[in-house]
Amino acid sequence: MGWKETAEPVLTRMPSVSRPEGHVPFKRKLAWTAGVLVLYFFLTNVYLYGLGTAGGDIFGRFRSILAGGQGTILQLGIGPIVTASIVLQLLGGADLLGLDTQNNPRDQVLYQGLQKLLVVMMCILTGLPMVFAGGFLPASPAVAQGLGIGVFGVKMLLFAQIFAGGILILYMDEVISKWGVGSGVGLFIVAGVSQRLIGGFFALPGIGSEQVGFFPSWILIAIGEQPIGSLFGSGLQQVLMSPQFGLIRLVTTISIFVVVVYAESVRVEIPLSNARVKGARGRFPVKLIYASVLPMILVRALQANLQFLGRILQAQLGSGMPAWLGVYDSNGQAVSGFFYYLSPIQSPGDWIPALGQTTAELWQIALRVSVDLTFMVIGGAIFAVFWVETTDMGPEATAQQIHGSGMQIPGFRQNPGVIEKVLERYIPQVTIIGGALVGLLAVMANMLGTIGGVGGTGLLLTVSITYKLYEEIAEEQLMEMHPMMRQMFG
Repeated sequence: MGWKETAEPVLTRMPSVSRPEGHVPFKRKLAWTAGVLVLYFFLTNVYLYGLGTAGGDIFGRFRSILAGGQGTILQLGIGPIVTASIVLQLLGGADLLGLDTQNNPRDQVLYQGLQKLLVVMMCILTGLPMVFAGGFLPASPAVAQGLGIGVFGVKMLLFAQIFAGGILILYMDEVISKWGVGSGVGLFIVAGVSQRLIGGFFALPGIGSEQVGFFPSWILIAIGEQPIGSLFGSGLQQVLMSPQFGLIRLVTTISIFVVVVYAESVRVEIPLSNARVKGARGRFPVKLIYASVLPMILVRALQANLQFLGRILQAQLGSGMPAWLGVYDSNGQAVSGFFYYLSPIQSPGDWIPALGQTTAELWQIALRVSVDLTFMVIGGAIFAVFWVETTDMGPEATAQQIHGSGMQIPGFRQNPGVIEKVLERYIPQVTIIGGALVGLLAVMANMLGTIGGVGGTGLLLTVSITYKLYEEIAEEQLMEMHPMMRQMFG
């Protein structure tokens, strides 16, 4: 008996959101999407009951791409979903699962059930250390005394809340995937990054933020209420590199928008014609960023999990932690050792000693930048390949989809094998190049800094997801206006 027969009774009984039986009108899709988004923002403001004075966010600068909110019921964010996806991508890439999710409906059900089971396990494996190790989510002694359940009981209560939040995120994502527009994971990332980006541009002191946004800062500079010093001395550094009003951050933010939108338009178009309807022609676009920027979530999540492991070890071992493994400052950031070199560059202060935010030697900074660049470029290419294969975007799956829609490549036989050979000339190469390019862009954006401190990866994801959401909305509207096209494209 194989693992599929053993696990089938469990995997097929995992709760799931039922699929719509027929076509869902576009307005209803928008209503479901908006409703889940409102629920997401509401849950990010529901703080954990029984939480004491918490320290910094354990996810730190990764929070923008892992969504959720520190100290709230959505403490885990999309972390468990992304980590489960990493495990499945690695297992699927090594062909250890033996699941044919393209042609076998039973294997599709098993894959979806396995994904949910892994998410539940990741909620447990991530939530338990947060509550019971290192004091990242300390229990309130007053609540423990008031409820009469002791500190351990309050910790169990905290874990139950963040576990419930992780499960809610899972099914909110599934609701949007089946009943809404786009994907829940992408929507939550866009919501979190957009919120921080708007705050970085327009935040006013005393109104939800202690810092002043970019535009209010320049207004204060113009009226003389915010001194910056001489432009031939320290003032020039502030004008260019300040986290609040630095012009380089503005240029980087705008450049990322322009580059991603341009990269989305760069494509190789393969001509298609309909074998049954003469004159019906089309094109299949192989975009430069063919796998999208979503594999970057997997790469950054892998880095976040490594840093999470380092924080747990440091909290448990304290001063007994070997120096070669990692030395941490009072803010919980690695300043030397193995985990320091694995931590990604997140801002100009991480690699420019003149800004006074790092005391590392130049060779240490160079090694850290090299490791981060290598990790992102190679990791981006690898996970892009895994993403294409596991989401049925590879040459074989795409050829079957084109053949099933009645289309063919002019001048070639109407055979999926022939179409696959043509697609193999473009898709694998473009996937690797696009994944590596996105990784390079993410590192460069982090090194130069972005408005609101959203990070290069967060900004890349937001622009790309928003662009694809726009395309999907336009496609939905087109199919609403022309129902025959819905039948043609399935």
